[in-house]
Amino acid sequence: MPLTQFNYLFVIGTLFAFLDAWNIGANDVANAWATSVASRSIKYIPAMAIAAVMEFSGAVGVGARVADTIRTKIVDTSQFAESPAVLMLGMVCAVIASSVYLTFATKVGLPLSTTHSLMGGVIGFGVAAVGTGGIQWVDPQGGINSGVVQVFMAWIIAPLLAGTFASAIFLTTKYAVLLRQNPVLKGLLMVPIYAALTSSLIVMLLVWKGGSYEVNLTDAQIYLVIVMTGVGFGLLVATFFVPWLYRVIIKQDWELKWYHMYQGPLLLRRGPPSPPPGSYTGPVRDYYEGHSTRDQVDARRADLESRDTSISAASDQQNREKSQHEVAVSPEEPRRKSLVGPKPDGPWYSGAMVFWCIKWALFHGVDQDVVGHQSSDTSGGLAANLDDMHARAARYDNRAEYLFSFLQIMTAATSSFTHGANDVSNAIGPYATIFQIWRDGRLPINDEAEVPTWILIFGGSGIVIGLWTYGYNIMRNLGNKITLHSPSRGFSMELGSTITIIMATRLSLPVSTTQCITGATVGVGLCNGDWRTINWRMVAWIYMGWFITLPSAALISGSLMGFILNAPRWLNM
Repeated sequence: MPLTQFNYLFVIGTLFAFLDAWNIGANDVANAWATSVASRSIKYIPAMAIAAVMEFSGAVGVGARVADTIRTKIVDTSQFAESPAVLMLGMVCAVIASSVYLTFATKVGLPLSTTHSLMGGVIGFGVAAVGTGGIQWVDPQGGINSGVVQVFMAWIIAPLLAGTFASAIFLTTKYAVLLRQNPVLKGLLMVPIYAALTSSLIVMLLVWKGGSYEVNLTDAQIYLVIVMTGVGFGLLVATFFVPWLYRVIIKQDWELKWYHMYQGPLLLRRGPPSPPPGSYTGPVRDYYEGHSTRDQVDARRADLESRDTSISAASDQQNREKSQHEVAVSPEEPRRKSLVGPKPDGPWYSGAMVFWCIKWALFHGVDQDVVGHQSSDTSGGLAANLDDMHARAARYDNRAEYLFSFLQIMTAATSSFTHGANDVSNAIGPYATIFQIWRDGRLPINDEAEVPTWILIFGGSGIVIGLWTYGYNIMRNLGNKITLHSPSRGFSMELGSTITIIMATRLSLPVSTTQCITGATVGVGLCNGDWRTINWRMVAWIYMGWFITLPSAALISGSLMGFILNAPRWLNM
């Protein structure tokens, strides 16, 4: 029997569930693409377009058709059997707490775990409703891999695992490709191997995570499918993509187009290319452009020290900022054309103003110079001395880096697809519970709630809108503000993070993409052999966010639940 008397709870839950999904897109999706944008493997707008497609596909196509109503079994729902509406109210409080805290964190540029934010909300309302005894801190049957304790374990396990995987991948790349005498040829040999590994990871997600389909395969058959898919894709890349890369990079065949890739090995029989026009620059760019070298930093420091001490502090600061800007922004960098454009003059109802407002609403979130923001300290001193930090990192052949730009986009898309499949449940899991209790007037059977397709689309749409409109705010604090990025480094970070997330999915661990990419970034940064290549203040800022997320969301949710349950009623006075 529908609980029509609680229609207002369903409406409020719907609004805040969408806000929660919006914040997941605005806060978490930056983790998958910040490295690709920071290393200049892809521009910001195309990255956001691919991310939107992959996030929505992962959320709707592979997102869980069954979501735990208590979010990893944190609260004993049997205590709500006589009053299911109280559980409905608790889930509303949890979603409100999670979305409000995420909105604040996203605004101040703090990357955090949306998974742990929701878990904090569930713990908060559970303590307020049934006391601490109703919370499963450690499940006796599940051990330390269940209950609240797994959240604290993830703070340590996820960054360490991601850092280990990412550093292992980068060290392999570094010594097998980047430091060799002919890194481009060595890189061409590694491209099919890494492509096969990445495609295998996608298949792992599809068969292990599951979706609306049923996988009727034995374990041996699943492993065979994973391996053979990777081998098959690797052979396709070796047959068609590698010869094209060879002609473009080594032979500098400027007349070759992307659609010539279908010719495969026949491309190797092409004659020498004709001389390129004078304006031709080639596809390979300087991926370290705008980042100071050691010599540039030392020269600028010596110049500042030799200046006349009579110069005022204000003038000295202006000169220093000007010098830093001249290094950070190369004169060869083309000026970025704004999609929105300047605000026109005239009344708000004029055609020009209305058209500008529409453009602003649609494109303001992607009309951002994210890389430019990553080259300056706009985070309250958390990213000071960026030039000195970047100067300590090694630089490699740009042609070899170009090979990894394609792989990096592929791994970013995989990570984004994985994120959509995993994290959409943070918004739709509680909302599915709210919806089923409101519709049926009882607790979900077996503590599970079926997730209709429209709810998956609802959550996936919220993620995409949040990503498109406000994802840039978090992305500005990631990337080059933690350590120097390049395509080879970014590829290693994203692949290491993706491996960790997929392993966590298999083991049912609620790890955060923020934890994984941060650990992977630190791991790859340490491969420079100098701990000062990492911005430890930014890392500490992110780590602090992990610690305060769960108790903050729990405090908001518990306070709301306590106020409502214990508030005096007018009719009873």
